[in-house]
Amino acid sequence: MSIANSVEQLEYPESDGLPMGETDTHRRWMIRIDKLLSYRLREQRVYVGSNLLVYYEPGKPSRFVVPDNFVVFDCDPSDRRTFKIWEEERVPDVVFEITSQSTSQEDLVKKPLIYEAMGVREYFLYDPTASYLKPALQGFRLAEGRLVLMEPSADELSCETLGVNLRLSGYDLLLIDAVTGDRLLTEAEANKVKAEEEGVRAEEERLRAEEERLRAEEERLRADEERLRAEEERLRADEERLRADKEKERADFEHSRADAEQFARLAAERRVQDLENQLKRLGEINGPN
Repeated sequence: MSIANSVEQLEYPESDGLPMGETDTHRRWMIRIDKLLSYRLREQRVYVGSNLLVYYEPGKPSRFVVPDNFVVFDCDPSDRRTFKIWEEERVPDVVFEITSQSTSQEDLVKKPLIYEAMGVREYFLYDPTASYLKPALQGFRLAEGRLVLMEPSADELSCETLGVNLRLSGYDLLLIDAVTGDRLLTEAEANKVKAEEEGVRAEEERLRAEEERLRAEEERLRADEERLRAEEERLRADEERLRADKEKERADFEHSRADAEQFARLAAERRVQDLENQLKRLGEINGPN
């Protein structure tokens, strides 16, 4: 039987029999980091694992480690029951351990040696209670085959492999995009933010539409006012025209009356003259014999 067949026939358990996390806090942070990393790397060929047995020596089922969270680049992202580095031909690139009372010594002493031998590029420890790790956030980076403690810069640790910075806010761990400065979000948080942004955009659109409606209403009112002013001007012009017509009528009437009076006077004068002429002729006829 070949060594390869012998290795394959060995039983590699899928559980170490230990609980996922020592407390609810530790479990929640393991789940949260898994969701943060999974969402950030969702479009890449990357495997994101959590609380999975990683076997690092073929033929020796006892040689395993269970990282709380780990990332393997250039690796099939599909689900697994265990991770065997000789089958995957890959090792974890980045590992996160959520330190608790029962794991603090193992996280600080035993696991760094295993990860160092495996060739893990970056290793981070986080104590969400700040009770068992001082400082509560620590990082190691592989340099010349050794995991070397990182020196924080501006209260941050840089994870060069993931392109993120790690920072504590109180007891909480923040993962921040090293380029944009944005906090990493889970898919649910990103969807919530997206929904809120959509809500804000919808409200802005509603407000813009309302502003447009108000502007249109103002324009309509201004047009109505202009129409009313034009109508008033027309009415005033009509009134002026009517007054002018009346004035002309009065003037025409006065002129006609003056003409009539003059005509009547002339006619009266003419009748008087005619009478006088008749009397004169009668006098001449009936004069002394």
